[in-house]
Amino acid sequence: MGRIYTSIDDGLAEWIGAQPVFFVATAPTGADGHVNVSPRGGDPLAVLDERTVAWLDLTGSGVETIAHLRQNGRICVMLCSFSGPPRIVRLHGRGEVVELGTSGYAELAAQLPPHPGGRAVITVACERIADSCGFGVPVMELAGPRTQLTGFATRKGPEGLAAYRASRNATSIDGLPGLDPPTAS
Repeated sequence: MGRIYTSIDDGLAEWIGAQPVFFVATAPTGADGHVNVSPRGGDPLAVLDERTVAWLDLTGSGVETIAHLRQNGRICVMLCSFSGPPRIVRLHGRGEVVELGTSGYAELAAQLPPHPGGRAVITVACERIADSCGFGVPVMELAGPRTQLTGFATRKGPEGLAAYRASRNATSIDGLPGLDPPTAS
């Protein structure tokens, strides 16, 4: 049924890249604070090497993943097969935030599909790679991508996105530091 992998091989990398949505779970240190689970879609989770995955984190209303990673680095990425054979894959590891305008951002972002709303690249060094049956995951049909986030980013433009991030992404819902002072995209 379930399997633990020593690395992300070519077959698993292909399966990961084919999933239209994945989920990211993080939590602050300690008993207080909110556990966060975020759906991610539109662009696939990229496999950078046999133990590292990444995605372009887009400007949005929250900054929980970034705040939690900055505090403690703990993360779990989960992918589910909603079509084809049932399968769930979980990637447990340590996440790193590489913000727009910082060293290394352009190099990492170049490995990912471009988006006008990119605010950071999140990388995950996978410490545990495992799958399970997925028998409880429903079969669903993908109708297509949503276009609102791209439209929002395009309308705002680089300066508008920087202002938005400064006002809405500086701290998490628990008051943890989020994004550094604004940078234009």
